[in-house]
Amino acid sequence: MKLTRFRATNFRSIEDSGWIDADDVTALIGVNESGKTNLLLPLWKLNPARDGEIQPTSDFPKTKFGEIRDNRSEYSFIEAEFDTGPTAAAIAETTGIPIQAAQVVRVTRFYDGGYRIEFPKYEREETIGKEELIEELNRCAATVESGETLKKENDLQKTMSSGLREIADRLGEEAIGIKKLGAIQEAVNELVPAEPAKTSVIVPVVQQLRDRITSKIERISAPSPEERKDVFNIVMEALPSFVYYSNYGNLDSEIYLPHVVQNLEREDLGTKEAAKARTLRVLFRFVRLEAQEILDLGLESADMTDQGTRPTEEQIDEDAEKKRERSILLQSASAQLTTKFRDWWKQGDYRFRFEADGNHFRIWVADDRRPTEVELENRSSGLQWFLSFYLVFLVESQGEHRKAILLLDEPGMGLHPYAQRDLSAFFENLSKTNQIIYTSHSPFLVDADRLDRARKVYVANDGTTKATPDLRRSEGKDEQTGAAYAVYSALNLRVAESLLLGCQPVVVEGASDQHYLSAIKALLISEGRITPARELVFPPSGGTRTTRIVASILTGRDEKLPVVLLDADKPGKQTATNLKRELYDQAPERVLSVADFVEFDAAEIEDLFPPEFLADELDRMERHAETRLADRIQPGIPFVPQVKQWAEVESVILDKHWKVQLAIKAKQRALTVGIQKFDDATVERWVKLFNAFHV
Repeated sequence: MKLTRFRATNFRSIEDSGWIDADDVTALIGVNESGKTNLLLPLWKLNPARDGEIQPTSDFPKTKFGEIRDNRSEYSFIEAEFDTGPTAAAIAETTGIPIQAAQVVRVTRFYDGGYRIEFPKYEREETIGKEELIEELNRCAATVESGETLKKENDLQKTMSSGLREIADRLGEEAIGIKKLGAIQEAVNELVPAEPAKTSVIVPVVQQLRDRITSKIERISAPSPEERKDVFNIVMEALPSFVYYSNYGNLDSEIYLPHVVQNLEREDLGTKEAAKARTLRVLFRFVRLEAQEILDLGLESADMTDQGTRPTEEQIDEDAEKKRERSILLQSASAQLTTKFRDWWKQGDYRFRFEADGNHFRIWVADDRRPTEVELENRSSGLQWFLSFYLVFLVESQGEHRKAILLLDEPGMGLHPYAQRDLSAFFENLSKTNQIIYTSHSPFLVDADRLDRARKVYVANDGTTKATPDLRRSEGKDEQTGAAYAVYSALNLRVAESLLLGCQPVVVEGASDQHYLSAIKALLISEGRITPARELVFPPSGGTRTTRIVASILTGRDEKLPVVLLDADKPGKQTATNLKRELYDQAPERVLSVADFVEFDAAEIEDLFPPEFLADELDRMERHAETRLADRIQPGIPFVPQVKQWAEVESVILDKHWKVQLAIKAKQRALTVGIQKFDDATVERWVKLFNAFHV
């Protein structure tokens, strides 16, 4: 099952975070103390891979501590919705509900550790339609009337047909519930003789009607799917586990084994100590040894005998053999870790060596640039983090946790910016097998091409933590740019990369242009329709007024002006004219208009997509209109003016940033359905546009 959204309802400082949509990779962006961690922890404890039990003193909200402690089963602290995927078929088959109703399941965990499941798309049927039943009764009566009967059934034929029609006439106006349906079933049953003729044709017809009514009674009286234990078991078995990791779990270079043995047995450790103990447990599981066993293999017979007693030759040989065995095991584990880690981490060719000496266990690191071995603790904090996380993920995501969802709290804080960018790319690759939700305030961990995955976390006016996909709006105490600053910085970095790393910038007017063109780029490249020699990026100028300034800044070291793509509305046309007259007077072909690639004037970026595709997405956003936009939209006419006219007629109040919101939704859907869902003319239009970027 795939996580689609979640909300923390009663956890620490969060009384209700509101629903937070989850993607393959979801970034929770917020300033310090905004509550990002408090969004991850309850989600982890929904179904922890290990070591994630609810702790009253740390997990209960302080404002409701007493009442929750006394009524734990009545308070939930986390709710999450999942796309059930292939599990939907099993649920539908078990319950008899439509498979569409089984495609979404909501799982809630309470403070007593109990769970509740719900199916939001399922609507329990408590009544049946009167017209449907009247039609069945009259149809059955007509069949009886027209049936060939035995001579002795002439009176029965009339009694049954008139009786069925009389039942239909007495149904009344109210809905037919289970009680009334039972009475109808009884009335139909009374029409069937106790001992009908074996060769009767009409009696089986009425008996079949009675059986259909019985099925209807069973259907509306059956328990809801969430009330069934077998359905609950199906959902819980398919529920993905969650692996949580924070910097507290980073390994030290030198590990004192007696303390490790003690801590692995304790259940009263604090947050930091518990995280460290968890990583150590994973480490020793990786080397296929217990901490106690490593300690025992290093003990000499003299340490276990009375003082002054010399060990025998046999004991000395036994000691040597145990140490040799321990050394071989550690060498094997070191080689295995070095090989596997190299496939993950591209920042250096690291070699690891585990060493056990008496009560001490050490991790040594070397690489090609620094061949001399150094303790792990003396290497970068970024390497310590990545190695520790790698071990936790490697072990906890195996077997039953293979599809685990990863929750990473401030990952890679100690990494160099380039390494953070590599980490972001690594998340993208890892998301093919594991969903990832991470917190950060670093712009290097915000993918400027996938800002739709970012969620702004902020402190609301009531002091609680909230999250929103709206990265522009100021919320609560986040009056300044706050959480959104990391996003703005990520955009600035992307613009800078177009200069420093040889990318090809195409200046566009706004964020919606960026979303649409990024989607088109991904679709065309995925199908091999374009093969750009350099990475295409679409820095927004923030409107036509600043297009000239942004274009001049992005001129680049080779003094080649970037391509500019403008709408063909009035401001876009005026800006294009000014650019060709001034900055682009020697390269007017690098100023492009959307109208050059569609078959009508005044076209805007939205007109690169089929109008019915965008109209359908906008109808999903604006559900209150009496007439859908998709029923009014016309091809061959600019899309945006049609939307505004429709909104005015239908009294729909469009959000100030509706064009950006629509672009995000359209991008997500386009990447989901793929290029095959678009007609050839649209795809050729896209190819022509992207070929024009290489002037």
